[in-house]
Amino acid sequence: MPNYLTPGIYVEEISGGSKPLESGATNVVGFLGVAEKGPVNEPILVTNWTAYTKIFGGLHTQGWLGHAVYQFFQNGGTKAYINNLSAVSPPKKVKSSGAAGSEQTEGSAAEDKSASSVKISNPDNITTLIIGKDDGPGKRTGLYLFDEITDISIVAAPGVSEPAAWDAILSHCERNKYRVAILDPPEEVPKGIDTIPMPRDSMYGAYYFPYVQMYDTELETEVFAPPSGGVAGVWGRVDDTRGVHKAPANEIFRGVTGLRYKLTDAEQELLNPKGINCIREFVGRGIRVWGARTFSSDPEWKYINVRRLFCMMERTIQHGTNWAVFEPNTRQLWKKIERTITAFLLRLWRDGALFGDTPEEAFYIRCDDELNPPESIDAGYVIIEIGVAPAKPAEFVVFRISQKSLLEE
Repeated sequence: MPNYLTPGIYVEEISGGSKPLESGATNVVGFLGVAEKGPVNEPILVTNWTAYTKIFGGLHTQGWLGHAVYQFFQNGGTKAYINNLSAVSPPKKVKSSGAAGSEQTEGSAAEDKSASSVKISNPDNITTLIIGKDDGPGKRTGLYLFDEITDISIVAAPGVSEPAAWDAILSHCERNKYRVAILDPPEEVPKGIDTIPMPRDSMYGAYYFPYVQMYDTELETEVFAPPSGGVAGVWGRVDDTRGVHKAPANEIFRGVTGLRYKLTDAEQELLNPKGINCIREFVGRGIRVWGARTFSSDPEWKYINVRRLFCMMERTIQHGTNWAVFEPNTRQLWKKIERTITAFLLRLWRDGALFGDTPEEAFYIRCDDELNPPESIDAGYVIIEIGVAPAKPAEFVVFRISQKSLLEE
């Protein structure tokens, strides 16, 4: 308290009690790929397709990045950081068989190549570009540039299905803790869907199959594109309309006209237990995302919405309680922290993110003498234990129907 010496009226500002925790955005995507033009290894935030085309160009045949970002905004995505990993090589000039001295780009109609025959693919060295290098500030490339951007919560490298690239992306998400990867499968599985290659075990990734068909406005034909961009948009759309706790499944996949493989129930029975989320076409209901699993072997982290809910909660609590650092380590501080976190979890419970008819069933918070003995306090620690019951998706809805006997009363 200030030491007042002169008689008079004084006004003091005091803390109003618990400090509200505000959760950050959960739908900011970091895309890795090769754009048609634009800065290289310089992540730039774009908020719509027009902004992307002005900076990075549009759809092109030397990478899947443009197709993925287009799908992202078509499906409700709003914010994405674009890391263009490499400049594309200019189209080769070839001599025309027409007028003397005229030239055309390779792959033009004059060469009698139809648009559907043009192969779209990432560069051969895409894995090396994604892994990147960390030579210090200003000299980072690839995934290391995303370490500098704390807003990113989803990472995708469209059309990349190399195991080394998968591992690098998953390791990046595990290291940063609060972000999840969306991985793409190979376009073709000639030996059958039971041979689809799987990423390594991780609770920080989701895997979607198959490729989706979309209209390419540059080639003026239908192409099969990797699904990760559109799925990221679906995640963002569900986050905005329902919340991060809602499983991003049973949702319409916008902007697509077909699928590379049309899966049956029997085929999905093989894929779903592995953690492969299927995209399926249903008569009268359109093309929908029909899975919401990670590919983790840990049953606690089987569902992607549970993983993302915990990412959001952990980041919110970490960032929202910085005020407690270096405060006097007393029971008064413990109570302030408890009130702050309780208010945050109460909001989540009322929004339907936590299971339970009462707050006591949905979560608990402990910060007491048992968790904080004198030796812990002397070491400068405050230990808070939080337990929550996340609302898990109703993945299998079972109706049990039987005949009612007329003799029953």
